[in-house]
Order: sequence, then structure tokens, then C-alpha cells
Amino acid sequence: MEARAVVKYVRIAPRKIRIVADNIKGLSAEKAQAQLRFTPRKGAEILLKLLNSAVANAEQTGSIDVDNLYVKRVFVDQGPTLKRWRPRAMGRATPILKRTSHVTIVLEEV
Repeated sequence: MEARAVVKYVRIAPRKIRIVADNIKGLSAEKAQAQLRFTPRKGAEILLKLLNSAVANAEQTGSIDVDNLYVKRVFVDQGPTLKRWRPRAMGRATPILKRTSHVTIVLEEV
């Protein structure tokens, strides 16, 4: 059985959160939680909250043993980009791209 959790439109660039997501692939749910608690990055907080949600979703089904869960897949997709402008010298402007992410975690029983 699988349990999954999805968060969309997170205001962090996908490449920044992928760095943290790659560290927890294949780990047990408990080890992944411990890893994320001690990772000093903004993406770690988001992934920890999402991992806890996936574990709670698994618990709600009732047929999955929560102690035997491991992180089967974590993938980060790019969401819509907010486009802003920064004024520059001599009347010019340069774009600022504020990127968003869609993150999915899939847990499975061993």
C-alpha cells in the first residue's frame, strides 16, 4: 500500500528544495524525519511538514503499518512563476522571477 501527500504553490524555487528532497529518498520515515529536523534549510521545514502529512494519511487508511514506511518517491515540479520588475539605471527595468514549486511525497510499506 502507498500513502502520499502533495503541497502546491510553495514559494521556494524547485532547485532549492530538490537539494533537500534528494537526501531523504529511500530512507525510512523515521530516519527521514530525523534528517529533515537537523537540516538548516527552508526546504527542510516544508518537506518535514509534508512527510508528517503523508504518515498521517497512511495512518488514516488503517491497513498500513506506520512503523514500516519508507520514502518511495519524492519529486518536485515547477509551479507558476510570479513575474516582477526591478527598476534599474537610466530608465531600464530587469525582471525578477519568483518561482513556486509543487512537491509530492510517496510512502510505501517495506
